[in-house]
Amino acid sequence: MRIFDPHIHMTSRTTDDYEAMHTAGVRALVEPAFWLGQPRTSVGSFLDYFDSLIGWEPFRAAQFGIRHHCTIALNPKEANDPRCAEVLQLLPRYLPKDGVVAVGEIGYDSMTPEEDEAFAAQLQLAVTHGLPALVHTPHRDKAAGVERTLAVVKESGIAPERVVVDHLNEVTVRQVIDSGCWMGFSIYPDTKMDERRMVAVLREFGTERILVNSAADWGRSDPLKTRRTGDAMLAAGFTADDVDTVLWRNPVAFYGQSGKLELDDSEAPGADATYEGNSVLRGVRAEV
Repeated sequence: MRIFDPHIHMTSRTTDDYEAMHTAGVRALVEPAFWLGQPRTSVGSFLDYFDSLIGWEPFRAAQFGIRHHCTIALNPKEANDPRCAEVLQLLPRYLPKDGVVAVGEIGYDSMTPEEDEAFAAQLQLAVTHGLPALVHTPHRDKAAGVERTLAVVKESGIAPERVVVDHLNEVTVRQVIDSGCWMGFSIYPDTKMDERRMVAVLREFGTERILVNSAADWGRSDPLKTRRTGDAMLAAGFTADDVDTVLWRNPVAFYGQSGKLELDDSEAPGADATYEGNSVLRGVRAEV
């Protein structure tokens, strides 16, 4: 089973996690920029963090045979802090960098006017830089947050197939499925979704435009939840091809729209990809 975790915060994880993930089948991942658990008090701390996402963390992942990509953004929670406002002006420095495959996490935490402004501005950056967008939906009043998210996405003019609306559940997936956006699901030990519920969603809605992630971070979470979901799918009667679609080909298709996805040849999806060199896959077509 080959796995591409499309949303995991490895800055918060240990080398033991990397080793266990590789053993479980994880060969690629995307680490979105996010809130570290304590407020950052200066723009410089963001720059140091972004530098680690494009430098140190890919090096650390490579030691365990895993391709590391990231997304860069001012996250929704810290968009409310005026000390962080300048970050928006500095993002164009990072978005063209190798390995940056989307703008994210953007969207809503508390649905404030400040979050509205940062969300809209960063969707425009995604359009300008030709990148997909990874959208965080609020943990509170999620249905209203998803409705507002879809309205802002539509107003921005970004192509819906270049947007993933993340942290969905059984209720909110119905709001997103007809929008043309991708649907992201975070599998957690206690909150968000679990493997059993995810299998039920896949039975009802199919595998198209669905991304399954562990979203593992500094809280109680599990970086092997992608593998556990794949095992649950097989136990429920899904085919190995279904599992490969959800856990590999879908994230390759979504983030491949950036033209900056990098995968080892041995883990590449085959003839539907465009190659440059012997060891790196770039410019993956969305239909992979």
